[in-house]
Amino acid sequence: MSPRAPMPVVNRLIAGLPRLERRGFLERCEVVDLVFGAVLCEPDEPYRYVYFPLTGFISLVAMVTGHQPLEMRLIGSEGMLGVTLALGVNTTPLRGVVQGTGTALRMSAAKFRRELRASPPLLRALNRYLYVLMAQLSQVAGCNRFHEVQSRLAFWLLMTHDRANSNQFHLTHQFLADMLGVQRSAVTIAAGALQKKKLISYSRGEISVLSRNGLESASCECYDTVIRHYTQLFA
Repeated sequence: MSPRAPMPVVNRLIAGLPRLERRGFLERCEVVDLVFGAVLCEPDEPYRYVYFPLTGFISLVAMVTGHQPLEMRLIGSEGMLGVTLALGVNTTPLRGVVQGTGTALRMSAAKFRRELRASPPLLRALNRYLYVLMAQLSQVAGCNRFHEVQSRLAFWLLMTHDRANSNQFHLTHQFLADMLGVQRSAVTIAAGALQKKKLISYSRGEISVLSRNGLESASCECYDTVIRHYTQLFA
């Protein structure tokens, strides 16, 4: 990931800061590329950097011995990687992997801790974001337990679509299986059903969203719940 010239803010957490604090925060960040497959953090290892995605998205996955990684959360321009630093915790129990190429604002963990001490508005925003994350992780746990694969796939495709800034994005069968915690064969069946309904086009890992409204209808109620948790605090 190579440093790049500054660009306008499109990360919602930073955009919500007071103007002068936002300007200072941006001056202390660098813009970097998010490269597909890059591992940005590992479980129980200290953060070196925090990331505020501008475009693209980061996947947080749970690592369970003897099993494939399980996707727990997608982070796009609505959030950040490294929010546990707001709690005084320098590690995460999850792996952070880039799943959608794009750009992000990056700051060293040490510098970010200084920002937290100096900026009450930033700390308040991150406390709200932590609540949203806890609520969404609880929702995902219930979704994985009770809902059918097809509706869960529609839910995750909507979450990805929200962060991809495009109607087309790349998701492999294996990643979709990891997101849903199922075998690849179950993903093939569920994706085939959505494609038959002309909601998506799916070939060799390339997904095109053909009907956003149709995907919302096919999804379980978890998508609406997740969006509501965020908009109630960040409208």
